[in-house]
Amino acid sequence: METEILQVAYNFFIEKGYRNTTMDEISQKLGISKKTLYKYFPGKLELLAAAFDMLKTKLSIKVNTLLDNELIPYTVKLKSLLANVAKDIAPINPKILEELREFAPETWKELLGYIRESGYLRFQKLIQEGIKKGYVQPNTNIAFVVFVYTSAIQNLIDQKFLSQFPDEMIASFNLSPAQIYDQAIQIIYSGILTEEAQKELRQI
Repeated sequence: METEILQVAYNFFIEKGYRNTTMDEISQKLGISKKTLYKYFPGKLELLAAAFDMLKTKLSIKVNTLLDNELIPYTVKLKSLLANVAKDIAPINPKILEELREFAPETWKELLGYIRESGYLRFQKLIQEGIKKGYVQPNTNIAFVVFVYTSAIQNLIDQKFLSQFPDEMIASFNLSPAQIYDQAIQIIYSGILTEEAQKELRQI
């Protein structure tokens, strides 16, 4: 029941935002009383935090399973990593990210921490594997690449960071979180992959 509650709540949050989601509609969607819902989660804020913890856990399992698979070719692993993460974050309404910062600052900090940690651990591992197998240029500074990636993702989903730029630039930006993630990675990897690896990646 707890897992089902979290999934339903998460869907509401990413579609409607935190303020526009009510405990009433969550309980109605589940076909349970609000009293029963409160037995599992004392309030909407706790439910929000738990729902995003669920997302982080799901992403970690998917990505770590992929990275640990030695049978998958490097370029396929790279493309699959992008596709899997994009699939999970594509439906997220950018509004909920700003609401996290406003209404649930602790959850927001944990999410940013997760982005930094996962970026470091996952992409460091993937870049090291690429260097070892000859897909990534050997003179690549791994720490710098990871720093650029995590900084880009963290800042590009932060509406307060974006607000300092001209409206015209923001209007032409118009990218979803999934597109931001995908393009940031593609720009990074187009710069560090060897020519052979780039050719192989384009053929997948």
